[in-house]
Order: sequence, then C-alpha cells, then structure tokens
Amino acid sequence: MQTFDVAIAGGGMVGLAVACGLQGSGLRVAVLEKAPEPQFDPASAASIRVSAINAASERLLQKLDVWSGILALRASAYHGMEVWDQDSFGSISFDDEQQGLSHLGHIIENEVIHSALWQRASQCSDITLFAPAQLQQVAFGDNEAFITLQDGSMMSARLLVAADGANSWLRDKADIPITFWDYDHHALVANIRTDMPHDAIARQVFHGDGILAFLPMQDPHLCSIVWSLSPQEAARVQSMPEALFNQQLSVAFDMRLGLCHVESERKTFPLMARYARNFAAHRLALVGDAAHTIHPLAGQGVNLGFMDAAELIGEIRRLHQDGKDIGQHLYLRRYERSRKHSAAMMLAGMQGFRELFAGTHPAKKLLRDVGLKLADTLPGVKPMMLKQAMGLNDMPSWIR
Repeated sequence: MQTFDVAIAGGGMVGLAVACGLQGSGLRVAVLEKAPEPQFDPASAASIRVSAINAASERLLQKLDVWSGILALRASAYHGMEVWDQDSFGSISFDDEQQGLSHLGHIIENEVIHSALWQRASQCSDITLFAPAQLQQVAFGDNEAFITLQDGSMMSARLLVAADGANSWLRDKADIPITFWDYDHHALVANIRTDMPHDAIARQVFHGDGILAFLPMQDPHLCSIVWSLSPQEAARVQSMPEALFNQQLSVAFDMRLGLCHVESERKTFPLMARYARNFAAHRLALVGDAAHTIHPLAGQGVNLGFMDAAELIGEIRRLHQDGKDIGQHLYLRRYERSRKHSAAMMLAGMQGFRELFAGTHPAKKLLRDVGLKLADTLPGVKPMMLKQAMGLNDMPSWIR
C-alpha cells in the first residue's frame, strides 16, 4: 500500500492547483484523475469552454509558477467591460486605464489552464499523478483515510481533498449533504466570429428572458459566448439552422459587434446552484465545484474554486509547519469558515442579481436601469465593484 500525506481526488484545474501549491512543503501528494493526461494542441481551434480569470486567480497561478506557461499557450487580456439592459437607458462600463490598471482579467480556455497545471504538477518531485485512476472505496480511519482504486491498488493519506466536481463521489461517500436549487436556465456556449473587432472588451446584455455574454478571445474578431436561457428556448436556439441562429444572436446582442457568425458547435448545459453543508470533515476537505457551483453570470465559478485552493494550501502548510495533524476536522474548520462565507456571499449576490435582471416588468426594469446608471456615475462605486470582481477582497495573505 502506498502512503501519502495528501490525496486529491480530481486532477482538474482546482485539484491540480492544490497539488502544485503543496510542492516543497515536505508533504507527499497524490492526484487521482479518472481521465487520461490532458493534451493541448496550440494549433487547434479555440475550445468553447473558457474562464474569465480575475486578478486574484492570476496571482495564485503566478505563485504556482504556471502563469507564464499559460500566456505562452493562449490567453487574452481584456481591458474593458460593458453591461447593459436591452431596450433601455441602463448601462455601466469599466475601463482599466481609468482605474489605473494594466488589465481587468484574462479570458482563457479551460484546456489551456488545465494543461499548464498538469505540466507543472508532472515536474514536481513531491507530486505523484495517477491517471486514469478511478476511486472505488474509501474508509475514514482515526489517523488516516484509506482509498481503493478500481484496479485494486490501495493507498492511504492523512488528508483527502475532494476536487472531483459538482457530482463529487467523495462528498457523497462522506455523507455531506448539499443544498441546491435549479436556476431553471440552461447555458448555451459557442465561439462566434463578429464583423467588428471586440477591442478586448467583455460585454454582457440582459434581456427579459436571458443573459448574453461575449468574452473576447485572442483573435480580435472571435468571442466565446455564454447565453443563459430558459431550457425550452436554449434547446430551440441550439437546434435552429446556422443562418437563423446568427441572425437571432446578432439581434439579441443589439448588433454591438455587427453581424455574428457561429464558428463552433453549440453546446448547452443546465445551470444549478449547489452549496455543500460542510466544506470539511474528518480527514476531508472540499474544494471547487465539489463544495459549490454558481450561475456563470459573472464568470466567477473557477475564481471561487481557485481561492478555495489558495486558502487550503495556506492552511495545510501552516498546520504542517506547526506540527499539527493536517487531517483533523478541528484544524480544517478555519479553512471551512473562511470559504463557506465567501461562497455564500457569492451565491446570494448572484441570486439577487439574477432576480433583479429577470423579466420585463416596467417597474423592475426602471429600478435596475436607475441602479445601473447610478453605479456608473456615482464616484467611488465602480472601484469598489471592480475590487470585488477582481477578487482582491478575497485573497489569502500568502498570495497577496
């Protein structure tokens, strides 16, 4: 039986971030990933699954020594943001220069981040990658947890980290209940070529029955879109002929970038909010989607997960240096309190935001348009909102 200090179930972006952050701490780390090693081909067309990486996540990725690798593969800095309510006067815009910043964030394909983190982890002497590896059984003992894989091999670790996604097998086996609600919306994602250049500005429009975001890619005429619609409408839009889709999309986006032309497959997936009742237990810590999932409205999902990783890395390193048991729930409570608070605030904020921008009731529309206008013009409001969006309020001290 192999023994490790930390075993991470899930070798996605957040799980690998935890592993890379523990390199050099003197702890032996195992990463168990059910998919084979990710391969990224820089000559391939842009993938349709992207993340808006904020300043806090960028800081973490720099500390993990993967940021330069990500930029070398493919990433697109954005310098402005525009948000508006369709058919009305409500709008707000942000500009990095006005705020004295070099950029507001980066739009990066998930495959790029994943591949760069995998490469880094594979070079770390303290990390052992098992892929493909499927968990079959887990038992939580007093001093360690025991894992059996589907190929029959066994291992033990003082701490297990559940980074195995929204339908976490490990969370399930630890009997941690989740609170969840259906947003009753599906997200349609695709890559779109626009007649006019996007000028590295991220744009989002609210219209009565949905939210449409255009995220600027490296190619000046290419954007990744996330279109949040009712399930019926999403299915209809996904299956409509290409020419009709292009036309409806251009109109829904108020022709901001001229005519739109879809350049990839169109995929839809249901949107659910999930919140685990506990983010830690005896010999177990939850990170990323295993702990929480939120509406992709502000592109904050992966940033929230990366801050879980950052907080947990800091906590494990501190406990280990102090000679404490890294798998004791009593000690993991500090991580849990900090991250449960951040996730709850984000979930509540998204929910309030979504409800305010849903529907076309005239009174509601007026309220949100006045709100957007005030936020855009009142001094001091925008820097505060940007600080929040860039994750600068939520960073653990070691990455500051």
